[in-house]
Amino acid sequence: MSSVPPRPPRSFGSVSVAMATPMKPGGALDIPAAQRLARHLVNSGADSLVLSGTTGESPTTHQPEKDELVTAVVEEVGTEAMIIAGAGSNDTAHATRIAVAAERTGAHGLLVVSPYYNRPSQEGVYRHIRTVVEATSLPAMIYDIPGRTGVAVGEEILDRFAQHPQIRAVKDATGNVAQGFDRMRRTGLEYYSGDDNLNLAWLVHGASGVVSVVGHLTAGRYAQMVRAVDSGDLFTARDLSAQLAPVVEAVMGGGQGAVMVKAALQLQGLIEHRSVRSPLVEATEAEIADLRTAMLTHNLLKDTDR
Repeated sequence: MSSVPPRPPRSFGSVSVAMATPMKPGGALDIPAAQRLARHLVNSGADSLVLSGTTGESPTTHQPEKDELVTAVVEEVGTEAMIIAGAGSNDTAHATRIAVAAERTGAHGLLVVSPYYNRPSQEGVYRHIRTVVEATSLPAMIYDIPGRTGVAVGEEILDRFAQHPQIRAVKDATGNVAQGFDRMRRTGLEYYSGDDNLNLAWLVHGASGVVSVVGHLTAGRYAQMVRAVDSGDLFTARDLSAQLAPVVEAVMGGGQGAVMVKAALQLQGLIEHRSVRSPLVEATEAEIADLRTAMLTHNLLKDTDR
């Protein structure tokens, strides 16, 4: 007789949406729209939100904007969902200031990416992340995404991070799932899928949850997938993953996630503008037409929506 495995620990929730940052034409942050979007995502099934991550255009948003965003979203949904603030920079002092301000403005946790572009040594990566984390009392999730940063989190420093009381989890966007499964077992760290096309694979191997871009449109379905895996109903989880695959492709396959998800949210009427900050550019009409078709096909858009 088979038994259902125990649920994994979830310090950062199970369905986290890497939230886009709504903007007005010209690029100013639209804080009321951010609050409305946060409310919609939580009502749809997200139990965690990441603010000022890559999808939130963290490279081109600045303080005090980041602080204003955290304050507003915590005010709106902070008693119902975990609010995680991105504290990413290739300047350790800058990342530390972001982290300290995030704690001061009410964030519940940090997402700390390895420093990008300047490609430090592994010891440099370790010291950077540790310094940022230890500047606050918040629990932290490491973001390992070497395709963007140019430097991976190596085995030796990951083992050291696993001993740190504030570092609870890893958001893995390496694409190397076999390595990730081994690391998850070896270190005892909570793992979160950072690639929407791999969410099911991570969950069935014991990951705590997902940090999703596509969750802007499908948070409820991802919550269903998590519940199905938790209960041992892998048939349902597999079917949900198959249903969502075309949506993942439409949002993440051809364009840039932050750009395409803003276009999708505008089509749904959840944000007024799909404005992004340079060097990102708005989705083209051809991209929007393909996205609209995929959303209509998968019941994510009504025929009356534009």
